[in-house]
Amino acid sequence: MGYLELSAHMTVRPGCLEGFKKQAAELVRLTKEKDTRTLRYDWFLSSDGAECEVREAYTGPEGLIEHNSHILEARTKLVKDYADSHFMTVYGEPSQALLALLKAHAVGHTWFTFLQGLEPSPVIPPLLGADHEAKQPV
Repeated sequence: MGYLELSAHMTVRPGCLEGFKKQAAELVRLTKEKDTRTLRYDWFLSSDGAECEVREAYTGPEGLIEHNSHILEARTKLVKDYADSHFMTVYGEPSQALLALLKAHAVGHTWFTFLQGLEPSPVIPPLLGADHEAKQPV
């Protein structure tokens, strides 16, 4: 099973923006410290602070399952105290374990499987860093 992307959307409850931001920071902290298969976990807030999108990428469905186990308590607090209308859009091949997890948590979701694109299948661009050298055009 391959690469998995998703976008989570939610609204921020009126008067709860500061608490929402603090809880989002806790979710990012837990992800950085504990996850081993998470490639992206970026939070975006609308200009009026009323809506949030979280862009996520994992090495596969098992990465999202691992991530969920690490952030479950903190995400529960976010939804309980600060956020509404949580909905996920998932891009990739479904696994039975992940479908069962989504059903168990009653998360609204839409699932899209890859049809076609610039590459034969979804790929992750190489990361630049100490182990990788940027290729400059000649």
